[in-house]
Amino acid sequence: MIQKITCWIALFFIGFPAFCQQENWQPVQDKILSEWSADIDPGAPLPEYPRPQMTRENWSNLNGIWQYAILKKGENKPSDFQGDILVPYAVESALSGVGKTVGKDNELWYQREFDVERSMKKGKLLLHFGAVDWEAEIFVNGKSVGMHQGGYDPFSFEISDALVTGKTQQLTVRVWDPTDEGPQPRGKQVNKPHGIWYTPVTGIWQTVWLEAVPDQYIASIRNTPDLDNKQIIIKPQVMHAAPGQVVSISLMAKGTLVAEKKVAAGEQAVFTLDEPNIWEPNNPFLYDVDVSLMSGRKVLDEVKSYTAMRKISMLPDENGNQRLLLNDKFLFQYGPLDQGWWPDGLYTAPTEEALVFDIDKTKEMGFNMIRKHVKVEPARWYYHCDQVGMLVWQDMPSGDMGNRWESRPGVVGKGTEKERTPESIAIFKKEWKAIMDANYNFPSIVVWVPFNEAWGQFNTEEIVKWTVAYDPSRMVNGASGGNYTLEGQIMDMHNYPDPVMPDPKIWGTKQIIVLGEYGGLGLPIEGHTWQEKDNWGYQSFEDKAALKERYSKLIKDLKPLLPMGLSAAIYTQTTDVEIETNGLMTYDRKVIKLDPQFLRQLHEELYTIKIPMK
Repeated sequence: MIQKITCWIALFFIGFPAFCQQENWQPVQDKILSEWSADIDPGAPLPEYPRPQMTRENWSNLNGIWQYAILKKGENKPSDFQGDILVPYAVESALSGVGKTVGKDNELWYQREFDVERSMKKGKLLLHFGAVDWEAEIFVNGKSVGMHQGGYDPFSFEISDALVTGKTQQLTVRVWDPTDEGPQPRGKQVNKPHGIWYTPVTGIWQTVWLEAVPDQYIASIRNTPDLDNKQIIIKPQVMHAAPGQVVSISLMAKGTLVAEKKVAAGEQAVFTLDEPNIWEPNNPFLYDVDVSLMSGRKVLDEVKSYTAMRKISMLPDENGNQRLLLNDKFLFQYGPLDQGWWPDGLYTAPTEEALVFDIDKTKEMGFNMIRKHVKVEPARWYYHCDQVGMLVWQDMPSGDMGNRWESRPGVVGKGTEKERTPESIAIFKKEWKAIMDANYNFPSIVVWVPFNEAWGQFNTEEIVKWTVAYDPSRMVNGASGGNYTLEGQIMDMHNYPDPVMPDPKIWGTKQIIVLGEYGGLGLPIEGHTWQEKDNWGYQSFEDKAALKERYSKLIKDLKPLLPMGLSAAIYTQTTDVEIETNGLMTYDRKVIKLDPQFLRQLHEELYTIKIPMK
């Protein structure tokens, strides 16, 4: 009886067709699934507000059941769609309910209807996409409202002019993604997955949402901490600003007003704090920010944000070796290489709980840093890192690969750089800037990494110099484990499985020395692998006891490198990914291979080693 009542309520509120679609959705069953796949509500997957750094109240989530079709590239919009797809999970993923590949010769089409309430028709209506891989053209009621290229940065379009009379509107999206057959950034995606290269991700893979704003509205906020001067600088950008309008900005600490400033649209507000509360792993203090666009006393638009006071810098120790400092103090930064992949959602975590799980477990294991490896996460991932005090090294996703250069410590400018086309160069520069802009406000991000292991590496000095100049508030690891450069602040060596470091006598006085990848200890767990056999690690073991003993030896061998000049190290890796079984957790996150408390105690020894500074 209860089930019948529930059914009729659902039919009344959401309509019979939509209800049937939700009831028919299920994940593709040919691969392992995480436990969170069972928690997905197909009527409202990932319902959380997607942009924690700039929130508004009047918004609507468009995730859910859409229609899809895969057609030859260049064909017109389909008259009939081929089935249902659960957005925002990529079409190749199990959670999409489709599990099909697309390829460079085809295009993926999406379509759904959505309602626009009367309250959202006042002023402008923004249509937001968290991320779509790679080229997306957006149509509203058959009218093209814009095109975007870039698989890792959010974008939006004003769609008010494309709306039709009445509540119901139609949204269509065309996507093209050549994966590893094009010049664009694509991380570890390949058409034929093998080894360290994984399944393609095509189409919408982050939240789609609507947001109502007035005719003049706050388009962005840029928050910059300046610990040396005890200042936080906040610069809002206003779209369609009119003369005489001002922006009122309030800075608050745990609900208490610290200071309030009023500035003209486009100008910055400088807050000077007598006793700033400093953000760090053991004290992830965040200041709340309210920003209002004012016309006289009238509030036209209001957004809420947050920021933090923190500093990342370099300084030589008493032996002249450059050290990586957090808030003017040396802190050995140690964390896992985090690929950010899921067996069921690929690029997309099944739920918010799943997204947070990896961060919380990393913290529980005693790591204080995560290297986000050749992938960019949704904004909520960085938000949670900000909240718990997890430092982040953010990679640029690799692309247009070739001429892979074998890294050698102490060698600069050797090897052949990739000769990219003008199109490829323009794509890289545009996407790298867009990624940095989108994630600038997250205090957890302390290092940018434009290149990894010479994968598609080109014009190294130019790109690294630009990155340093564009964001002087962070450190830049210019060429992680690849074609080294003296540009940027960090010299980064990779080695498997044992810890090593570049010669500090050669490089220590010039750059911060780090071990950007090491470890890779593998342990396949039966029933929790991507495939039944032929799984691998850089060094594989048969049981947890042997894995524990070998990991302990790695930490023992790592410790003597710290006094010699090592400032950071990154262990491969957080989880298994597809046929790689060198994770601290299985790919489905159901088995943790090494006890978190054991790891925490082991890692604490790294943070207590004293490094005398000049």
